[in-house]
Amino acid sequence: MSATRKINMLEGSLWDKLIVFALPLAFTGLLQQLYNAADVAVLGRFVSDLAVAAVGNNVPVFGLIISFCMGLSIGVNVVVARALGMKNDQKASDAVRTSFMTAIVFGIFALLIGQAFANSAMDWLDVPEEVRDYALIYLRVYLLGMPFIAIYNFLAAVFRSQGDTQTPLWALLIASLFNIGGNLFAVLVLDWGVAGVALATALANLLSAVILFVKLTHLDGPLKLDVSQLLKVDGASLKSIVRIGLPAGVQGAVYALSNLVIQSAINSLGPEAMAGSVAAFTIENSVYCFINAFALSATTFVSQNYGARNLERCSRVMWVTMGLNMCATVLLTAGVLLFCRDLLGIFSSNEEVLALGMIRILWVLVPQPLSVVMDTLSGSMRGYGYSMPPAMVTLVVVCSVRLIWVYTVFPLTPTYETLMMVYPLSWVITMAGLIILYVRLLRRIRNRRQMVEEAI
Repeated sequence: MSATRKINMLEGSLWDKLIVFALPLAFTGLLQQLYNAADVAVLGRFVSDLAVAAVGNNVPVFGLIISFCMGLSIGVNVVVARALGMKNDQKASDAVRTSFMTAIVFGIFALLIGQAFANSAMDWLDVPEEVRDYALIYLRVYLLGMPFIAIYNFLAAVFRSQGDTQTPLWALLIASLFNIGGNLFAVLVLDWGVAGVALATALANLLSAVILFVKLTHLDGPLKLDVSQLLKVDGASLKSIVRIGLPAGVQGAVYALSNLVIQSAINSLGPEAMAGSVAAFTIENSVYCFINAFALSATTFVSQNYGARNLERCSRVMWVTMGLNMCATVLLTAGVLLFCRDLLGIFSSNEEVLALGMIRILWVLVPQPLSVVMDTLSGSMRGYGYSMPPAMVTLVVVCSVRLIWVYTVFPLTPTYETLMMVYPLSWVITMAGLIILYVRLLRRIRNRRQMVEEAI
């Protein structure tokens, strides 16, 4: 790995290093969103709004699987970063090898489970008949790329643990360009419609995974992936990855699961609501990429400094990350609001679709500073190795609030705007719980350190 791609997280100023670390990570997230946005844009312009609605219907399903996958990859990030902070090269090497094999197993498992329950997912989401065939085809073909999505995310976490967020970005950039070209070729030349677009996306995921795999096998140092040793899974590393990554995956999956319930309610409002929702979701998710990037930055920086036993710097990481994250989110949200209608127009020219997309932007994008606080606190706690508590808070609060709202308030006033109100409401309550949890966690860590120092 080039020395210029390593970041010294243990010494020196924080704000500039966090920006250098987070921006490539945010652009990586944007490119991942571009996969879906490219699919939506091509289908909306050259196929039909029904095809767009079919993709939008599947977004929560993909979100459920991919969020769980990315959560597990956070376990990889924390374990490898902590080993590097402790200067334990052997432990870092064991974790890298174990991470790769875990990604393969998870990806294949997700593919098989997804295919087995694809028809049931259409029933659970109450997909309208005019959209169902499109949605089912897109889901089944897209799932073929699931093993490669898992491999990419796990290997990206390995690069990220040492401060290299640029290599995963370049890999995804190449794959994104391939995806856009593949989408256009599949629709305009082959006339394969929804199936062709999904296949191009699956192949793009394969390409990004192969690039990172090849890069990792040619690295120097403890993060090198030794192909001859791949089957030697380290039990201790696997246990740590699962202990930290599983709750993080559950936390991400909870959001996606609650979105499945909301998507079902959106479907009941018709194809226009489905198309408007996916267009707005694509835009707001682009902003969320920056929120998530800074949260992951907090996880990585806290992990290395906690491994080096520098608790004061861990605390500074959280506050600096929070400030940077908030500034970026406010600026991006203001920019989206200025050009909101033009951005929605990329995905559809239908006036009703645009109007519904505007409603979602106002109720979901504008309150995103709440997500800044939630995600930065959760990311910091995962850096300390405390992954289960924030996951449980999110599980209980988000699921309960959104389920209660969808099944009690929404039936009384079954409008799209009523449905969107549940997002900021659930965030406010969850944020309060996470603040309390973070304060208690820091108190516990400091008390434990004081006891150790007194014993010495």
